[in-house]
Amino acid sequence: MVRLFAPCKFFLSAPFSTPGSAPMLINCVAYQNGYRIGQVTREQISEYVARPDCFVWVALCDATAEELLQMQHEFGLHPLAVEDAQHGHQRPKIEEYGESLFAVIQTLELVHTELHIGEVDVFVGANFVLSVRNRTQRGFQDVRERCEREPEFLKRGAGYVLYALMDAVVDRYFPILDNLEQTLETIEARIFSGGSARENVESLYKLKQQLMTLRHAAAPLLDAVGKLYGGRVPPVCNGMQDYFRDVYDHLVRLNQSIESLREMVTTAISVNLSLITLTESETTKRLAAYAALVAIPTMIAGIYGMNFEHMPELKWIWGYPLAVGAMLIVDVWLFYRFKKSGWL
Repeated sequence: MVRLFAPCKFFLSAPFSTPGSAPMLINCVAYQNGYRIGQVTREQISEYVARPDCFVWVALCDATAEELLQMQHEFGLHPLAVEDAQHGHQRPKIEEYGESLFAVIQTLELVHTELHIGEVDVFVGANFVLSVRNRTQRGFQDVRERCEREPEFLKRGAGYVLYALMDAVVDRYFPILDNLEQTLETIEARIFSGGSARENVESLYKLKQQLMTLRHAAAPLLDAVGKLYGGRVPPVCNGMQDYFRDVYDHLVRLNQSIESLREMVTTAISVNLSLITLTESETTKRLAAYAALVAIPTMIAGIYGMNFEHMPELKWIWGYPLAVGAMLIVDVWLFYRFKKSGWL
């Protein structure tokens, strides 16, 4: 089962929010030459964006259409990109609009065996980064802290922030994949320990759905990231090719692992169904063996139950004991043969 998170409720500050609305701004910070200058207000954004070697990083959560329009006015965002961010539920992609980039990345969080899908939309220009995350609980404060600890890399500008955000999202995919792999191992152990066949099939199918969700998040991103380090590179990513190639390599490894795990799940489903068929066959053999044990005495009793006048055995003194003895001997012999062949 794949579920969506409810909107975020608690944030650090909200200078962009209208009165009475829920705060959507997480952070708005200006950086110059790789070092943090400090928090800025919406009115100050254009001032810092105009400075050389300076960029502004704005982080929003579940932003409204009004707030996105404000950011569109401040940074000159393309209307089509803003429209995609407003609607959400986009396929992972990276699109180039003039001198800026628009990236859609799906975030995944595994909570109590349920896989929750979120999304982060990143607008990147020469002097700004706007990240808008939707339907996800975990933010990117750790990414911001990582960037601020590495000013020698952060001075590369907005392109490095895009790399850091993408790298963080991709790295968060791997623990989910590891958890799904452990789940598969648990189900496989249950299959061979005689667990409920129906429950095993349901668990495997749910696992296959979660792997498909992970694949839908990672596979399109693989093609998108390939455009950031090979061939014509967007201007905001110049000098960052090696970093994006590293993200690409992680995605290749991730997608290969997903495909391998999907094949293992398919095999596990086939094995589980084969074990069900084998169990049914074993049951059928046992029923057939018991039926044979009953059929022989029934046949003998049926013969001597016929009311024909000329039956020589009817007047034998030892006829009854001999008939019962024959039934026992034949049944004992059949039971031995069935037991030896594994039918009983």
